[in-house]
Amino acid sequence: MLTRRELMAAGAVVPAAVSAAVSKERPELSLPDKAAFFASGLTYLDSGSQHPISLAGRRAADAYFSRRMLDPHAAAFKLDADGLRRKFATLINAQGDEIAFVQSTTAGEQLVLRSLGFPEDGGHIVTDTLHFFGSMPIYEELAKRGVEVTWIRDRQGRIEPAAYKKAMRPGTRLIALSHVSTYNGFEHDLKAICDLAHDNGTLVYADMVHAAGCIPVDVKAAGVDFAACATYKWLMGDFGLGFLYARADRLPMLKRPVAGYYGLSTFQTHVYPLDPAGTRVADYAFAPTAMGMFAQGTHSHTVIAQLHHSLDYIRSLGVADIQRHAQGLTDQLKAELPKRGYTLLTPREAKTPLVTFQQRDANTVLGPLLDAARVKITLSANRGRVSPSVFNDAADIDRLLSVLPRASG
Repeated sequence: MLTRRELMAAGAVVPAAVSAAVSKERPELSLPDKAAFFASGLTYLDSGSQHPISLAGRRAADAYFSRRMLDPHAAAFKLDADGLRRKFATLINAQGDEIAFVQSTTAGEQLVLRSLGFPEDGGHIVTDTLHFFGSMPIYEELAKRGVEVTWIRDRQGRIEPAAYKKAMRPGTRLIALSHVSTYNGFEHDLKAICDLAHDNGTLVYADMVHAAGCIPVDVKAAGVDFAACATYKWLMGDFGLGFLYARADRLPMLKRPVAGYYGLSTFQTHVYPLDPAGTRVADYAFAPTAMGMFAQGTHSHTVIAQLHHSLDYIRSLGVADIQRHAQGLTDQLKAELPKRGYTLLTPREAKTPLVTFQQRDANTVLGPLLDAARVKITLSANRGRVSPSVFNDAADIDRLLSVLPRASG
């Protein structure tokens, strides 16, 4: 472990110094990687809700706070926001200029809708009931304002691309979906849907919050037009910062939804002493990039500092290996939960790190048992969801299974 003073002296860009130091201390990372996270004594199987921040991620955030405290030993700290956008772009096979900072996944989704002229311009949107439940009010409100919204319902926890083909018609403007469903971990065939949509002249937005960082994502191969995700789940970041992807060739067709200072490429005032003369209070231009289209105000510098390490860590492990590790644990759950009488709501073939099962009054029936055993999963009114990550192992799954009673409904 580095001391604070050693950390501040490690290099000009402290987040990079933290990652390099971790790599040097632990040159051969392997899964499960319990050593990278705080040993709390809690069997934590809820990373799909909030992923724990790693020890080195905490040190990266501490380095930023030292600079904010005016610690002279932190004078070399530089916040590399553009570099972080490039790192995320690499993770999903995009270009840095196609990525904008947003507050959250939902904020990104609503910016896309506004840039496409919804609800004022009207039109037809197709979405589905495996999309994020928090997005349901968005589309219900659009429907109240004259937008025609078609909802596709799942069949046994799945939605085939053919259902989207059937729901579309000439003039359908947008498909909005979750690449991976927060409800049950179902993964859409994103490329198939994008191909069908584009053949119809329809654009596609994907919520990637349960995809980026835990399963391989290639936005270019899929052909998706827009996508967004927060960072506090599988990117191992924190609240208040997310990413919005917009294909470069789609930007010219959009209406600017906001006029944010952080999207400017040039700016010259004409109102202050010694300013050059001008006919307006200021001359400015927006960058022809995703930031130029969608950037608003200040974004979370703390998360940027911390996330530099997290994205480096994810890259060092390899997303395919992260997925493979989690799948071994979810396969264990899919085999054992039905033996205890639980109905799986997650398709058995799903390769995502989420397993949802049915249990009537889950909060009441399972909550006290899990709390007493110090086991954490997601509990909803009538279901439970288990989401293991890089620090979990088979013993954690066994621990959960030993606590769960037989299903009662």
